[in-house]
Amino acid sequence: MSENTIAVSDDQFKSLVLDSKEPVLVDFWAEWCGPCKMIAPALDEIGAEFKGRMTVAKVNIDDNLRAPNEYAVQSIPTLILFRDGKPVAKQSGAVPQCQPQAGVPANLG
Repeated sequence: MSENTIAVSDDQFKSLVLDSKEPVLVDFWAEWCGPCKMIAPALDEIGAEFKGRMTVAKVNIDDNLRAPNEYAVQSIPTLILFRDGKPVAKQSGAVPQCQPQAGVPANLG
């Protein structure tokens, strides 16, 4: 993790994601996933750009099975933006570095 992202476990998911006062962009990833590593720098940039307005969280699907199962994560990387405890946007697969944040501003409101 970097200073702009936080690691979230299944046990912390409710308190850090669902109960968050600000939107949370959750990256479902795994250590062995090449595309997950490819988008990590973009997620770090998003975390820095939206600091104080949104949290960027990472859930390792190898260590945490409950949250990925509950939100139907079938491939990784999968990004889900949560606002007020509900998923409002979902994107699966690696995308060019400029695209992960494309839907973020529209969904922060």
